[in-house]
Amino acid sequence: MTKLTRSTNPAPIFPEKVLQFGTGVLLRGLPDYLIQKANAEGRFEGSIVVVKSTDSQTNEFSDQDNLYTVAVRGVQQGQEVVENTIVSAISRVLAAQTQWSDVLKLARNPKLQIIISNTTEVGLNYVEESIFQNPPQSFPAKLTSFLYERFRSVGGSKAKGLIVIPTELVTDNGLKLRDAVEQLAKFNELGKLFTKWLKFHVRFCNSLVDRIVTRPTDEAKQTLEQEVGYEDDLLTFTEPYHLWAIEGDDRVKQTLTFADGSTPQVIIDEDINFYKERKLRVLNGSHTLTMPLGYLLGLETVADEMTHPTMSKFIESLMLNEIVPTVPDYGIPGMDKAAISQFAHDVLDRFRNPYLDHLLLNISLQETAKMQARNVATIQRYYEQFNAVPKLTALGFAAYLLFMKVVREEKGQFFGEIAVKGGQLTYPIKDDKAGYFYGDWKTVKTNSPATVQAFVKSVLSDVTLWQTDLTALPGFSEAVAADLNALLTAGVEKTLEKAVS
Repeated sequence: MTKLTRSTNPAPIFPEKVLQFGTGVLLRGLPDYLIQKANAEGRFEGSIVVVKSTDSQTNEFSDQDNLYTVAVRGVQQGQEVVENTIVSAISRVLAAQTQWSDVLKLARNPKLQIIISNTTEVGLNYVEESIFQNPPQSFPAKLTSFLYERFRSVGGSKAKGLIVIPTELVTDNGLKLRDAVEQLAKFNELGKLFTKWLKFHVRFCNSLVDRIVTRPTDEAKQTLEQEVGYEDDLLTFTEPYHLWAIEGDDRVKQTLTFADGSTPQVIIDEDINFYKERKLRVLNGSHTLTMPLGYLLGLETVADEMTHPTMSKFIESLMLNEIVPTVPDYGIPGMDKAAISQFAHDVLDRFRNPYLDHLLLNISLQETAKMQARNVATIQRYYEQFNAVPKLTALGFAAYLLFMKVVREEKGQFFGEIAVKGGQLTYPIKDDKAGYFYGDWKTVKTNSPATVQAFVKSVLSDVTLWQTDLTALPGFSEAVAADLNALLTAGVEKTLEKAVS
């Protein structure tokens, strides 16, 4: 079968207007997909240069001339949706490790307008380092280096400012990234003129992305390749639903021409907090609280969770009864409690989408940072409203602690272990706090509730993890400890059944 390339599928080449840090499926399935649609309709006519920071291998893109297919599958408004779109909006993929000079060269391109990123939650954190490394290590340092090169090349021109849109699932992601860049500018002594240009001519936009995007299974990939008639190693599966909310003014609207009246899925507004909170708490928060239980049950995907009778009941009850009531509403149509409830029911339908293989292990990346960013405020708000322990949340938290039980370390990689039919399954724990838990779990004895309670109290009281002391919430530490003890002694299935009965 022929591989997808520009020779077999010719596509126009547009000026490079967008720099994108990240090659992941979320970026390919939402921003890049939307830009492709706008290019096809003549509304943007720009291409994307992608920077890959994880390693220096870009063959998967270059072998296909940077083309890939987005396969949309699912049900929307009662209608089945089946759509295949070849995305040709990416012009180049550069490896930061080996092609940093080429990345900086792009800063001198006068047609460049927009920078997009998607790193993990911890990827926006400030790291004190020189921006003159080749390349800098952290993403904020790479961005600062690029912006400084831009400033030098345009002489501080207002007309050559940029719009920066991080899409990481962090509250106020634009402000957080701007703060890191400003700190790096100060540390690297980049001067007052650069700081002034940065302040007035580089717009950092808070943004929210909402679309479930996955890599297909081998079977689904083969089926689709037979359908379209070509091989595609970058094949991306996604759902019909998508939303990109961007906090911006008229300048942002004028620049982002891929977002206009014909694309209601892209919202540009000076206040997007409602959309951020709704999605962060209901969809992402549910994922983070339910992933550990599902994986410890031996399930592999979100769809598996939704077909498991007990697990699906847990997810639905947690979302509708403990998360939805805590999400702030604006009291106006479209931004009220009814809109939040409707969104939650839509999310449950999206979780049930049989076409998407949303792997639970993928959701587990940086689980600790996600738990803090997505669920701590929800727990606090629940106490404010009901003055009671959110019982299902406590169980989800206990399962997270069990998921973080590191049983061994190999060359800096940490691994957990669960019992499955036929033996033990080892899984990677890709979390910056894995080493922390490796040490703390050694104090726990399975048949000793006192050691479990001491462990839970130690973790929940750690302000460096949660930015608050969770043991100050009456009964929460005790409930989590009781659930963790039950998970260790009675098992996951029995503990879950008791919780939802």
